Amino acid sequence: MEPLGKNMLRVEPENFIDILEERRRGSDLSFAFRTFSPQPYYGVTPPSAKVLNSMVMESQYLRYIISEIAVESGEPCEGVKEEAMGLLEEMGQNLQLGFIRLLGFALSKIFKRVFSSIHVNEDGLLRLQQAIQEHPVILMPNHRSYIDFLVLSYIMFTYDLSIPVIAAGIPLMGMSLVGEILRRSGAFFIRRAIGSDKLYWAVLSEYVRTIVRTGYAPVEFYVEGLRSRTLKSLTPKLGMMQMVLEPFFTGEVYDVSLVPVSISYDRVLEETLLAHELLGIPKPKESTTGLLKARRVLEEDYGCMHVCFGKPVSVRALAQGRVNRGQFNLVPRDLPLNLSAELQQFVNGVAHLLVRLQEKSMVLSPWSLMTFILLQNPEGMDWDQLTHKTLWLKTLALHFGAHLNWSAQRSNSEVMSENVALHHSIVRIEKGRVQMVEEAGPGPVTQEEAVFKRAAPVLMCASYRNQALHVFSRTALVALAMTTAVSHRKEDIFSRFCFLQELFANEFIFMPGQAVEDFEEGCVGLQQCGVITITDQGLSVTEEEHETIVFLTAILHPFLETYEVVCRILCEEKFETFTEKSFISAVRDVLLKLLISGEVRSCECLSSDTQKNVLSALLRMGAAAKSRVAEQNEYRVNRAAVRRIWKTLGGGETPQMMSYSRL
Repeated sequence: MEPLGKNMLRVEPENFIDILEERRRGSDLSFAFRTFSPQPYYGVTPPSAKVLNSMVMESQYLRYIISEIAVESGEPCEGVKEEAMGLLEEMGQNLQLGFIRLLGFALSKIFKRVFSSIHVNEDGLLRLQQAIQEHPVILMPNHRSYIDFLVLSYIMFTYDLSIPVIAAGIPLMGMSLVGEILRRSGAFFIRRAIGSDKLYWAVLSEYVRTIVRTGYAPVEFYVEGLRSRTLKSLTPKLGMMQMVLEPFFTGEVYDVSLVPVSISYDRVLEETLLAHELLGIPKPKESTTGLLKARRVLEEDYGCMHVCFGKPVSVRALAQGRVNRGQFNLVPRDLPLNLSAELQQFVNGVAHLLVRLQEKSMVLSPWSLMTFILLQNPEGMDWDQLTHKTLWLKTLALHFGAHLNWSAQRSNSEVMSENVALHHSIVRIEKGRVQMVEEAGPGPVTQEEAVFKRAAPVLMCASYRNQALHVFSRTALVALAMTTAVSHRKEDIFSRFCFLQELFANEFIFMPGQAVEDFEEGCVGLQQCGVITITDQGLSVTEEEHETIVFLTAILHPFLETYEVVCRILCEEKFETFTEKSFISAVRDVLLKLLISGEVRSCECLSSDTQKNVLSALLRMGAAAKSRVAEQNEYRVNRAAVRRIWKTLGGGETPQMMSYSRL
């Protein structure tokens, strides 16, 4: 059978229009209070929020769960039902057009102040308009900033499209006044940790399913689960994904349209906050007071923003030949749906496909390319050298299928100078030399504090590089596999590639079960650029393109160094049983000493997210075990297994992986 979504990953460039241009010419008040007449699902006026809640409470499924919990707990049914109603009132949205108009007016003022432009692909919006009228629509944007969902609702309002209901984190609900405005603008609130709360799961899943099967409104949720602090794609979470697909599995809807949405920023509003979080500085609690204090962001320029609405993906088409919906025909609707291993695999594959489609439609800024070069030259470099290397990288990125926001109306030097000026908090040019700017702060400082000041701009730079990592990930893994495999034979390089892909599965998004396709994509990309030649004897680097291989492998060096050092720490330090929190704290302390001594070079090793990814990789590869003790996860490592991975990572041992079957 053909790999899931194989032909969907060829994404053509779209034409974009700046929606702020008209707002700068017109009245924001007239815009907010104009006639708003979206075309709903099947032309039917959706029910009110109150009626929607009644449908949820009266559903056979929820009544069954309530009675089951009452029997298990010994509580009266009415008491459990009252608790369920309370949960529904806590989470439920209360979408009202008046509040959408209020947001439309306020956001017009804010966006015109902080962004030079917001570019949207109108063809994508036309496709979305058609999809909303035909099938339940699920909007699936990537999540890079707190304002992502505000921008999407603003765009939908601008183009007379049905306002989505949005899955939001419960902390936002606690913000006085703001939480209620968001609720009345379509947000429904989900607790961070649901755990084994059977009633909460039942109320939430039935609420989401009811919205989908009635076509009440497009549902918007972040398949990555959380805002990405590193600005690169995260491994998808499957809870909400399963909920929106269940009405299709059970035959309650004919089809569901999944719409990938790619949001990219020239500059992210929270760039400093994100870097500090990665360095272990706690995130400020979401509050109205904190929001008002953060209004100084309105004084900064955040450049351009691109929002690309991808082609709607038909779940029915994806399921053809993969999902047997007949298995649910004899299952009563009031019983919980237990997905088979086959269906769980399908849900996982669809979630990964949507994240890959988000990546494929990303519009990258020149700054993203410049950061690749700057991070490989942390001591600084001449402006002319940076220009030369960035233009070389631009050509390479276009060869690999990247979509760039690089103005053809201005010279290359002007484009790059504007990007440096936009990111003045990270880099500066002095006497023709480009250098990263250390964070300002009181002095004198300790050695550890000095490392943190140096690390913050590095992590900010890395986050912008991460927005473009997907363009180079497969070719870089092939390049690294070629330089570390035991021979140039294709089988040996593929074996090494599979080991690296498995190890870095939380760093980059790979479609499950498609290692061969990923390897071939990387090889073909390098071959078409003239970087490698492929013969019966194996893969070899062309002499004139050796620099490209060096550059591509250098992209992965910060990840390699972090994984090697964490494995070393786990082998050498006295780690017995530990929590994730104690693990991160202990690893950070050791890394600070190694950075001060010079044994570790890259400040990216201090990223707590990468350190957590190492732990996830060790769990996945059987070198660590996790257990639930006293309401928290505890970990235990197998030092011998960790040492083997560490040794293999350094090229000292041949990985035992799958064989390459297409020779």
